[in-house]
Amino acid sequence: MDKIFSNLEPDKVSKNLNSVANGTQAGELVNIIHSFVIAENLYLAAAREIETKLENLNNEFRYTKDRNPIHHIRTRIKSPQSIMSKLRRRNLDLSVDSARRNLTDIAGIRVICPYINDIYMIAGMLTKQDDITLIRTNDYIQNPKPNGYRSLHLIVNVPVFLSEGKENVAAEVQIRTIAMDFWASLEHEIAYKLPERKSKKIKKELKDCAEVINDTDKRMQKMYNVLTSYQISAK
Repeated sequence: MDKIFSNLEPDKVSKNLNSVANGTQAGELVNIIHSFVIAENLYLAAAREIETKLENLNNEFRYTKDRNPIHHIRTRIKSPQSIMSKLRRRNLDLSVDSARRNLTDIAGIRVICPYINDIYMIAGMLTKQDDITLIRTNDYIQNPKPNGYRSLHLIVNVPVFLSEGKENVAAEVQIRTIAMDFWASLEHEIAYKLPERKSKKIKKELKDCAEVINDTDKRMQKMYNVLTSYQISAK
């Protein structure tokens, strides 16, 4: 329990517990939280497995192609409090089994690439590995969200080997360019701080910026393709 709320003051701990408890008895809630803390290690292991696979691919390219198709990788695991809140919002059972059945984004891996083509190349190489099972693909590059958001989302299963056997764990892999990530980070910050009276205008500006960034991504890809063609012909 200290691990979950170590950065909170005592009164905030109580408030956060109450926000997810919603009628659950205190003793039962403590047991539920303990089970989520144990499960957290499983998702950390899944994220590490995928991160290692991606780093191996990136290192291979550095030595064989003299370039890195991955700029950087970030991982995150939803906190037990966040998981329980999400289950409550969906009116689902407050348990680890329920979370594992219904939530596919507890473990998240974000992969940032230089170019658009790198996104699909990395996605293809990752999902072709024989111990990775692709569950679902959401291509928000070809089909952007209404607000202009672009990224390739993969839901995959990865095996995690534990002392008593193997567990297949779901994780979400988001792959995007540096430019897409720049837009998404700032859009998230701006959109959630908007006063209602200015919301419509600013959201249109943000979507326009997404289109400009997409055009820039495409132009950078074309320039890289020209460079690659020149290097091949010069050999």
